[in-house]
Amino acid sequence: MTEEIVTGREVTIRFDGHRCIHSRMCVLGHPEVFVPNVKGDWIHPDAASAEVVMHVALACPSGAIRVSHNDGSASSDTPPVVNTLRVRENGPLAIEAELLLRGEPQATPRATLCRCGQSQNKPFCDGAHVAAGFQATGEPVAKEFAALEVRSGPLDLQPQPNGPLLVTGNLEIVSGTGRTVNKVTRSWLCRCGESKNKPYCDGSHKAAGFAAD
Repeated sequence: MTEEIVTGREVTIRFDGHRCIHSRMCVLGHPEVFVPNVKGDWIHPDAASAEVVMHVALACPSGAIRVSHNDGSASSDTPPVVNTLRVRENGPLAIEAELLLRGEPQATPRATLCRCGQSQNKPFCDGAHVAAGFQATGEPVAKEFAALEVRSGPLDLQPQPNGPLLVTGNLEIVSGTGRTVNKVTRSWLCRCGESKNKPYCDGSHKAAGFAAD
């Protein structure tokens, strides 16, 4: 699916179906803007205030929804003040930062990263964990960590061939209930789904025969 772009009076909405994981925050929270189960036009940027539409984009964990004010005054693509990676129960890793993928800047600061090993859109989640029955806690054990001198800035994602995801940059790892469980500037994250130390890699991808670019 190509990106859909719909321009209203005050804001422009961009929707990338390739990134969507169907968290449904948009259609459940504001079905007047994102109308579910209809044929034809389903995105209506003028059905709510610009502030409400922007809030929907900021709440979209995968970055599939992006919103910008037509006068250039605001955009959901503005990087956060604090880089975070949120561990979702039985699901992906939801990351928010000034993202780079293999050194290439990304259009949105939000993404959901596969950690079940089944996505056909690696390193991003495509919802395959649901059909796979993937199980992994959203409440990992907290590590000992020191405060970061800087909490924002570029975060580079480097998928390792047939291996984990190397993340380099300032990052706070947060549990599903909001606890900060680690603060890192470099981390190897499991993406095969087999690690006994999730969300971190423990080398299980080798025995599992994990294959991914």
